[in-house]
Parts: sequence; C-alpha cells; structure tokens
Amino acid sequence: MFQVKPILFVILAASIAGLWKIFEKAGEKGWKALIPIYNYYIWLKIIKRPWWWIFIFLIPGVGFMLVMVASSITGTAFQKKKDWEMILSGLFFFVYLPYFGWSKEKFLLPIPDKTKKVKPSATHEWMEAIVFAVIAATIIRTFLIEAYTIPTPSEEKTLMVGDYLFVSKASYGARIPITPIAFPFAHSTLVGNMNSYLEWLELPYMRLPGYTRVQRHDAVVFNFPEGDTVCSNMDNPSYYALCRLYGKQAITSNQPIRTMAGVQYPGSIIVRPLDRAENYIKRCVAIAGDTLLVRHAQLYINGKKDPLPEESQLKYLVTTRGQPLDPSIYTKLDITDDRDSGFREPDTYIYALNLTKSSVEKLHSYMNVVSVEPYLQDSGAGDPKNIFPFSPHYTWNVDNFGPLWIPKEGVTVKLDTGNLPLYRRIITAFEHNTLDVKGATIYINGAPATSYTFKMNYYFMMGDNRHNSVDSRFWGFVPDDHVVGRASFIWMSLKQNVPFLKKFRIKRFFTFVNRDGLSTSYFIPGLLIIIIALLYFYFKSKRNESKGLSKTGK
Repeated sequence: MFQVKPILFVILAASIAGLWKIFEKAGEKGWKALIPIYNYYIWLKIIKRPWWWIFIFLIPGVGFMLVMVASSITGTAFQKKKDWEMILSGLFFFVYLPYFGWSKEKFLLPIPDKTKKVKPSATHEWMEAIVFAVIAATIIRTFLIEAYTIPTPSEEKTLMVGDYLFVSKASYGARIPITPIAFPFAHSTLVGNMNSYLEWLELPYMRLPGYTRVQRHDAVVFNFPEGDTVCSNMDNPSYYALCRLYGKQAITSNQPIRTMAGVQYPGSIIVRPLDRAENYIKRCVAIAGDTLLVRHAQLYINGKKDPLPEESQLKYLVTTRGQPLDPSIYTKLDITDDRDSGFREPDTYIYALNLTKSSVEKLHSYMNVVSVEPYLQDSGAGDPKNIFPFSPHYTWNVDNFGPLWIPKEGVTVKLDTGNLPLYRRIITAFEHNTLDVKGATIYINGAPATSYTFKMNYYFMMGDNRHNSVDSRFWGFVPDDHVVGRASFIWMSLKQNVPFLKKFRIKRFFTFVNRDGLSTSYFIPGLLIIIIALLYFYFKSKRNESKGLSKTGK
C-alpha cells in the first residue's frame, strides 16, 4: 500500500524551493525545478556531472543517496569545500539546499581547466570512492544478487549452517524496495531495536520482469509471512505463534511467559513493512494451483510421489544393544543436529537422530545397531495451536498434512466457516481486505461473501531437514510478493565451533544450488580470478597515474 508521511512533503517542498533559487543563481529558469526528472537534468548540468546520473536518481533508495551526493557537490559551488561541510550538506540536503538558494551567497562553481590537473585530497578521494562503491553495491544487491548466510539447519544437508551463498534476485524479477529510504546493507535493525529504514515513504509492491518463475524444488529466499509483526525481545516463536500459545492479552501486555528458553518478556510489539520482515530460505515443494498431501512423511503433489532431495534428512530412532553409539560415528556420518538426544533403557540405547538416506544405510552396518526406524507422528495427532491452519477442524501434523490446495491468482473458491481458516490470513493480511464472521455468514469488506477470488499466486515451502524445519506446515502459504530471490550458488562454507584449520568445507566452495542438490562448477572461481586480476591492474594503473600527477602537478 502506497504511504507517504507528511514529513516527506516538507522535505520535498524545502528541496524544490532551494533548487528554484539555486537554478536562478546558476543562470537557469527557477521554474525548471518543478518539473520531475527534468529538474535532475538541470541540476546535473549546473554542477557539471554526467547526464546519465538521471537514471540513478530514478532508482528507489539509491536515488535518495545520489540526491545527497548532488547536494554535497552543490555545496562546493557555495564554498563549502571542507570535508565536514560536504558531509553535512549531503546528509541534511533538505536544510542546505534552501539555505544555498535563499541566502546571499553566490553560485561560484569553477569551470575546470583541462590543461591543469590538480590532485584532490586523499580524504576527498576516499569519500568519493566509498560513496560510489556504496551506490554500486546497493544497485547490485537490490536488483541482481545478494549475499546470505544459512543460520539454521532446516535445509541440512543440502544447505548447511555456515554456508555463504548468493541469491539471484533477477531470476524471478527484482522487487522494487517498498521502504526505499534506508541505511545501506542493513535489513531491519541497526543498534538494538533501532529501525534501519525510514517510514516516511512506503511504495506499493512492484516487481521487474524476471527470466523465470518460482518452480517446484527451487530453493527460495522470501520474507517470513508471519514477520510483519514481531516482539522486540523474542525472535522465535513468532508473534502470532506466541498469541496462539499464550493468548494475545499476555503478549500485548508484555506479561512474563514460560518458554523452553525460560521465563521471558515478549517486549514491545513492532510492525514491519513487507520487505523488512526476516528472510527465510526453504525449498518450494508446491506452486500455485497444486494440491499437496503428506502421508507418513511422504510428500505427494497432485497425487504423485514427490522425491526427497538426495541429501535431505528425516528423524529416525536408532536402537543399539550392549553398547551406545561410538561418538566418532557422529563425525564420520556428519550428524550435526540432535546428536545428543538419545535416552537409555537397560542394556538398550535409543537415539533420535536426523539422518540422510546414506547415513541410514551406513548405520545398519554397525554390529551393535539393532534397528533404524523412521520416527513419525500418527495421523490425526496434530496440535491446532502449532500446525497450520490452527483450527480444531484440521488435525494435521508434520508427517500427515493435507490435502491442501495452493491458492492461484484469479481462481475463485467457495468460502464457508469450515475452510475459512485456510484462507483467513490471505484475505486479510496479504490481500488487505476486512473480514468478519457473524454466525454462519462471512463478510468481506462489509458485504456477505460465499466465495473469494485470489489476487496473487501462493507457494508452499518446506525444509529439506523435514523433522527440524519450521516451514509452511507451521505458518501457511508464502505470497508471491514475499518472494525475494532464488538461491544460486555457495561461494564459501564454514563449519561451526571447530578449530580454524578444520572450518573450511572445501568441497562446497563454488557449488551451484540445484533443484535436486548441489553441483560443482569451475566457471565461478575462474571468473573471480579474472575479475580480481582486472581490478589489480586497474588500481595499479591509477596508482601510477597518481604518482605522475604528484610529480608534475603544482
């Protein structure tokens, strides 16, 4: 939803008023400051900067930074040439532009003499380099690729904790920033709970064309669908999960609640814009229009068995007799989560472990291992407070879930109080309608409704580590406007809590993330070597050029 705070109008009016007078001082007509885009062209013309900067001005977020740069350059025409003066005139452009324009100071931008090359100060060079590096990096991470780190084991063993990967935003089409005025490279917060973005301007959801669409088995990065409202002191469980478990009154009044982590206070309630919700990464197992079913941990899509990725994991009960498992087995089989969750009976040891298919086969070969059986929940044993759609009419669980149809744009479904829990959050939070239920009658936007037509496509996400993943089974559908990008390749992978020399998972370096696992490519490291070599020679030539100037420039 498009939102503009009044303060933005004040800033805009002050800036235009300042530019009007600055244009007149520079010999241009003041009214040109009122014409969008053309005013950028005139501004760049009088400060003698390339006209193509106009395109950067038009990029949400990045354009705001360039306004500060242009204001800083304008300040030099009014003799504000000291480093601290340039910084202030850039940061507070909405104050300095009116001051420059309406004060008695004259516009004195010098015409550069191409016969004389004067080397700028080192501080000025560094400032200029940093500013344009930030602008270039922001454009790349907003519209092309962005770096992410895998923080949880929900995708083990396909994507592992400590994997550093690049996510392609161009694949599905880069999303225009909804909160474009923000601190570079920060997601939602800075120090403490301070927002990294300004709420003066919120743009509507817009996406550039992509070269593909979300497909089954893609590893997708998306904004957490329940992340629009959070508790400042608790990241997990989510605000909505806490309300379901402990009641909304206990959460909103910040009463102490007892969780697995002990007694905690939820803290203040924070509402975040869509693009500032936390980023999650899961595998898309069902796209819009699919029907999903899970029976005894086997996933079915449209009635057909959906194969698990080769390195996916399920929880197994491993039983040994006589002796416990040798601790070295954990290292040999790379068992990294729930490794100490076993319990003991007389002469028998039982462990609940998350294992891949290959690990299960290897465990069977050990002499003291009696059995390795899947640890599954029975059908109908679901907890409505924990499992989507949070209704006693649906007793689903992680191993027995559905059937569930995935909503598709333009499709109309019949609506009643029985299936309303499936679509309530779509109708209200994601597609911004009001909804009321009076008896057996459903009201949408104040009118009785017996059906609903979806405005977006939706997806169902699951982790490859099926029994250690908080995914769509726990919070429902992922809307199309929440999709950030597709996981492309891992450029580095580090083990956690091990000595430095053992940290590196060399085999995972420069591997592509595919729909069925990972594949190695030598193209990426080769390309990186070429880029590094080009950068080295470029900066070497610039350094030599600078040395030449320092010898000849007076």
